[in-house]
Amino acid sequence: MATTESGTKIMSSTLELLRSGGPDAVTIESVAKHSGVARTTIYRRYRNREEMLTDALVAVGVPDPPPPDMPGEQRMRWVIRRSAAMVFDGIGCGGFAALLTDTDPEFSTLFRRVLATHRRVLENVLEEGIAAGTIRHDLDPDTLIDGVVGALVAERARTGTIAPGWEERAVDTFRSTVLP
Repeated sequence: MATTESGTKIMSSTLELLRSGGPDAVTIESVAKHSGVARTTIYRRYRNREEMLTDALVAVGVPDPPPPDMPGEQRMRWVIRRSAAMVFDGIGCGGFAALLTDTDPEFSTLFRRVLATHRRVLENVLEEGIAAGTIRHDLDPDTLIDGVVGALVAERARTGTIAPGWEERAVDTFRSTVLP
């Protein structure tokens, strides 16, 4: 919505609270306290928590597409990077845990709506690569994206962190599946 200083503070606080504490941690009151922005200012921008969460998630969740002539390996890296960003720059582990357990059905519905838009962008990028012959013609974009996110979440669950070089390891793992 807004790119003013208070708008930026509201967005940042909304996402930080979501990442650290899940959707239950995100209320107008908690965002006001965390951001230092008055509740009245937040209510002038958003009617409710859902609008505030939607605005924050759309801002980080819908990537601009890359150049159409991007080579296959760069295209694959772009998809891997954007898939990981939706988890760590978007909902974080707190939001992801809430999504998996469906503790906040309203949030789950909202996030799945934003996620569908995010995934359409990623799928289109892969499909353009398939059409250009830089991505394997038999690749299923949905399965690749699920595999990337699954590998990321599994590493975080298994080790408590994402080790340096994760993106490169993911590229190496998926290269023969993605590139002709």
